[in-house]
Amino acid sequence: MVALARKTLLHEWRRFLPAALAVAFAGLLLLMQAALLLGIFGSAAVYIDQSGGDLWVGYPGTQTIDLGRPIPPDTEMRLRMDPEVARVEPFRWVDADWRGPAERGSVSVFVSGIDTRADGMAFARALPPALRARLDAPGAVIVDRADLPKLGLDVGASARLNGRRVRIVGTARGLRALGGVNIVASLDTARTLDADAGGADRVAYYVVALRDPARAEVVRARLARIGAHAGFAVWTRQAFARRAVAYWMFETGAGLGFVFLTALVFVVGAVITSQTLMGAVAGSVREYATLNALGVGFGDLRRVVLQQAAWVGGAGLLAGGIAAMALALLARRADVPVAFGAWQALACAALVMGIALVSGLMAVRALRGADPATLLR
Repeated sequence: MVALARKTLLHEWRRFLPAALAVAFAGLLLLMQAALLLGIFGSAAVYIDQSGGDLWVGYPGTQTIDLGRPIPPDTEMRLRMDPEVARVEPFRWVDADWRGPAERGSVSVFVSGIDTRADGMAFARALPPALRARLDAPGAVIVDRADLPKLGLDVGASARLNGRRVRIVGTARGLRALGGVNIVASLDTARTLDADAGGADRVAYYVVALRDPARAEVVRARLARIGAHAGFAVWTRQAFARRAVAYWMFETGAGLGFVFLTALVFVVGAVITSQTLMGAVAGSVREYATLNALGVGFGDLRRVVLQQAAWVGGAGLLAGGIAAMALALLARRADVPVAFGAWQALACAALVMGIALVSGLMAVRALRGADPATLLR
């Protein structure tokens, strides 16, 4: 039966090509939809994913970085008193108003104040030491290169941020924020920008490095018990990143819209693929009738159809995967936020094969016409 299914596909490839293309496009849509979903809403955790450290400390109940509030000034000392804490680094968060060229008007931006040392933990993956060192100059800031057109300026240009003059000293990749422009500055510059809002001594987060990262959950639980009475909360880096992504994905209308659209793509792909596969099976009904007249049972014919559906699904999956990788490369060159992961690819592959097999089951209904009597008509 396996050989028969394969040989039939090779001999009648033109008949089954539309079904394979339908599966390929369904797979392509699923992969790109998932990549855009994770890429766009994953940028809510860019501050965490692009940083080092093992723990993040912030205000209790914080769902995502931009919803943070100042925590008590003695938090840093409480963290340093833990024997398993190797390093504590403040991370300042400032909502600011960017005023560049007059024709651009003002832009709402997020200022991240970080430690500019070469071994600084905040944005360690996005900013190499040489680029971090440029932030030591007063008023120096770094932006994502894709945000330069939005700001209307280029590297070396100056603007006013919360009424103070700043200068763009460099650009980086991987700094784009969700819902606004992310500006990276030194802790001193961020403190100066925040002072105008009456928050010169406010710190929203601390990034913590442990002596043994494997004990992150144990240390987190211990510090969380202290924070419950001292006004701060503690998360592991991975948990805080997931928390931020989940908030934007499931608790905002935009995220739920993306999830609904992904489900709709699966349903539409299954319907279109099933119709094309049913058409291919219906076109071969006389051949199936001949096999039935030769003694091949209905169950064996059903297995042939399902095996053909699996082959069609595999071919479509391969074609869709190649097209998705090509589109992902183009998207990254254009600074479109896309993110691929192994579990994501496996989940999409399972869904695509599910579309093909469900379509095969629906196409089995066409075998009801595979009666040997049709050969006499």
